[in-house]
Amino acid sequence: MQKYVVRHLVLFIVLAALCIGIQLMPRPPNVEFTSLIVFLAGAVLGVSFGAGLGVFVMFVNGFASPWGYAGLLLPFQVTGMAVVGVGGGLYGHSKRGSYNAKSCAEAAVLGAFLTVVYEVITNFGWAVSLMLAGEPIFLSFIGALVAGAVFSVVHVVSNAVFFGAAFFPVANAMQKLLGGEQTRKREFLPT
Repeated sequence: MQKYVVRHLVLFIVLAALCIGIQLMPRPPNVEFTSLIVFLAGAVLGVSFGAGLGVFVMFVNGFASPWGYAGLLLPFQVTGMAVVGVGGGLYGHSKRGSYNAKSCAEAAVLGAFLTVVYEVITNFGWAVSLMLAGEPIFLSFIGALVAGAVFSVVHVVSNAVFFGAAFFPVANAMQKLLGGEQTRKREFLPT
């Protein structure tokens, strides 16, 4: 049992370092691989692993991002990425660790959906910031959605492509690395 705990801890550290490194690299706005990695972690290792990875990565990113300190947006970014990890965990539980080519299409749709959810959460965070600056909350939310529309579309489309192209091969490789489905934790979910 301890061997699996150490493997999971090492994998968490490696995936967190990979995500943070990718977040800090120069890249086009809203084109990122963190959502895919967090989703994969949830799908292969369970809900709490994926959500924990998402929370940790976005918390660190909130302070170290090349785009600047996240400020009031930080709790919304953390919550949004935790949702992506939970989505991966729920998807992985429903598949019971058996991924095939059909999983790519499913992952692409889920990636797009979870990215829309993430965008709504973070745009609500922008609206809260605008509201604190004196704007009415409804107008702030509509304004945040309109101002971020192009970035949101780029984010949703790029994540749908990344999830669709990479989920199946990377999920299977992660399972092999960890020794198969028997190492996957299914926290909070009955089998």
